[in-house]
Amino acid sequence: MGIRQKLLSFLFSQLILVLMVSNHSNAMGLKLGYYHKTCPNAESIISKTTYRFISRAPTLAAPLLRMHFHDCFVRGCDGSVLLNSTKTNISEKDAIPNQSLRGYHVIDAVKSAVEEACPGVVSCADILALVARDSVSMIHGPYWKVPLGRRDGRVSILNEVFAELPAPFANITQLKQMFAAKGLNTKDLAVLSGGHTIGTSHCIGFTNRLYNFTGKGDTDPSMDPKYIVKLKQKCKPRDTTTLVEMDPGSFKTFDEAYYTLVAKRRGLLQSDSALLDDPETKAYVILQASTHGSTFAKDFAESMVKMGQVGVLTGNQGEIRKHCALVN
Repeated sequence: MGIRQKLLSFLFSQLILVLMVSNHSNAMGLKLGYYHKTCPNAESIISKTTYRFISRAPTLAAPLLRMHFHDCFVRGCDGSVLLNSTKTNISEKDAIPNQSLRGYHVIDAVKSAVEEACPGVVSCADILALVARDSVSMIHGPYWKVPLGRRDGRVSILNEVFAELPAPFANITQLKQMFAAKGLNTKDLAVLSGGHTIGTSHCIGFTNRLYNFTGKGDTDPSMDPKYIVKLKQKCKPRDTTTLVEMDPGSFKTFDEAYYTLVAKRRGLLQSDSALLDDPETKAYVILQASTHGSTFAKDFAESMVKMGQVGVLTGNQGEIRKHCALVN
């Protein structure tokens, strides 16, 4: 073997080593500006397309934020919530907690705009993370930089939703456990619950608190009785269609009013009221309620970045879907 061949062989082995190391570091996490070289206009295309929808229908911001949350809590932020069911598998999308999600058409429109510019480069999981961020900032909420590089998962299973996603009826112990299982702490729970400052809930998510809390035709003692009277006017016992504002009066604006409501025992869901049952979450509620949300915007941005890194697929894991509702 000549010197030249030995040198080439050595350089080749070094290259393999570098690739292995870079792949490992890739799997370690996400980074800002991930598409800088492969699709330089990706974030701008995503933002412009999202604005086209949110400017006409600002109420879409809440379900798009919720879609990202529901995605990250089941199998990590891998776009699995976007997959359609098939003949052989019922996907997350068809689980009861996800049946009220809307805004899939926004994700599809964004994906086609990005595919036109850079085919097969930007994942649906990254698109969902960016659309959630853009939607919130477009309704006067905080803006945060989203580390990117998520890959799309190929699996989506209905039953996993019930095991992984916090229910509206969850108590504080269950909520803390479910968040901890995702690497999110008690402060993240208090902060991310503040996402309920926007959006609506079907009556069915809380009517047990109004009519039959312990199975004896009673009301939930942790809810303001005057608020119960108001809610009963909107929701009859078996109402499954009526929508009620999570944060009455400002449900279209991302602000700290949610915490003022929770502090007054007017949180709509049991999981909202539960924040008063733990010293740390209660202190956070009182702090934001009494200081006009002095740290809420900054805290929300930080917790969203943290949540957006839960269980991500990176490097060579998963795939980049061509269409967000279908595996390749």
